[in-house]
Amino acid sequence: MDLGIRGRSALVCGASEGLGHACAMALGQEGVSLTIVSRRPDVINAAARQIAEATGMRCTAVPADLSTEQGRAEVLAVARNVDILVTNAGGPPSIDFTNLTTNHWQSALNTTLISAVELIRTIAPGMASRGFGRIVNITSVTVRTPVEKLDLSTATRMALTGYVAGVARQLVRNNVTVNNLLPGTISTKRLEELGDVARKLIQKVPAGRAGTPEEFASACAYLCGINAGFITGQNLMIDGGLAPITV
Repeated sequence: MDLGIRGRSALVCGASEGLGHACAMALGQEGVSLTIVSRRPDVINAAARQIAEATGMRCTAVPADLSTEQGRAEVLAVARNVDILVTNAGGPPSIDFTNLTTNHWQSALNTTLISAVELIRTIAPGMASRGFGRIVNITSVTVRTPVEKLDLSTATRMALTGYVAGVARQLVRNNVTVNNLLPGTISTKRLEELGDVARKLIQKVPAGRAGTPEEFASACAYLCGINAGFITGQNLMIDGGLAPITV
């Protein structure tokens, strides 16, 4: 399927590896030029070379910390007239709620919520003025079905979900959509880091396996396409049926 986005430009966050990397690769394969972001210069530069070689599209790496105002400014100085924004941040650590401190919460809010909110606030008006924009936030299935010891992830991502619910409905009249993708058990480094928490989740997946980053990225690319203009404010779970939700 031709998604109709060849020649568009995208900013993909957290794209050095895992889901962000897979989404950038999928968009590049659709003919989208890319700016990709991650904290580690060596890793993000290597990812940009890999994506450019695999897709034949321009892929610019920006090493920056999006949880900071300075980091966001560095990215926006490079990524101009963005048509597609994919926000993504590494998940907060798995910690028992009794051990969570104010510092844990502030760090999780800056990384998971504020970084996405500020990018949307800054980039969306330009999309609206040009009459096209696609914003996809990578959140987590925990916003629909909480998981023990992932309270930092659940709470901060639920805050982003609430923000999107209102903003999406204000932007769609200008052909700018905002949706959330909720990964469940997708085979990434993040899943490995969760250890026993992840293994217990995989055992519950009706599909009988973990998903692949490529399966996840295909859904992201579709939501960025021209045919997805009537889909906005939605939370699409990519979880192999893990979350037992009917509505």
